Amino acid sequence: MKDIQGRLRVRVAVFACVAAVALGIDQLTKMWAQQALGDGRTVPLIPGLLSLTLVHNPGASLGLGSGSTWLISLLAVVACVVMAVLAARTISMRWTVMFAFAFAGAFGNLIDRVAYADGFLNGKVVDFLNYGWSVGNVADIYLVMAGIGVVVLIVLDVPFSRKDLDRIEHLGEDAGDVARDGESDGTADESQDSSAMVQDASSGSSRTEVTVSSRQPDDSERSAS
Repeated sequence: MKDIQGRLRVRVAVFACVAAVALGIDQLTKMWAQQALGDGRTVPLIPGLLSLTLVHNPGASLGLGSGSTWLISLLAVVACVVMAVLAARTISMRWTVMFAFAFAGAFGNLIDRVAYADGFLNGKVVDFLNYGWSVGNVADIYLVMAGIGVVVLIVLDVPFSRKDLDRIEHLGEDAGDVARDGESDGTADESQDSSAMVQDASSGSSRTEVTVSSRQPDDSERSAS
């Protein structure tokens, strides 16, 4: 029990540290963008692919939901709570890190909607990473990273809970039993083949002795004559 509680404390600490550092980076870059790009200028980084342009986005990614900012904010609150709960329930550190990045992404944009609101959760998110087809921020990158990471963990069948771990261990035991059964069958077949060869060899020796014995009187008779 103490071991389980100790591991839980470690995962909670990792979640808090990763989320705090990621959130700090997101907020610092947004503060810098508002100061450095507030005059409306665009700073090209990779021509045709990436530039820095300050945009205040009332909606979600790709400008979706710009007329329902408060609803997006409420969904962000729910997402933050869900990520924290899942991080507390999982037994995997990799799942914990993914939840921490998702939490930082959702909470980072939620801060903007609260800090720059003139009504109920209707503030605009600070975006400055211009990809040409969309403008985002570091928090959006966290959300994409978390989404891809979750898919990878699912594909790799990384256990999320103790139940998943028991299932994987049970499958491993079944596979081991099948392998051992196969080895046993192979050993038995080899033993049977060896026994058959020994029996054949013994039968051959017996036949040879009988033949030699039956021929000895003839040779003696020829010698006597």
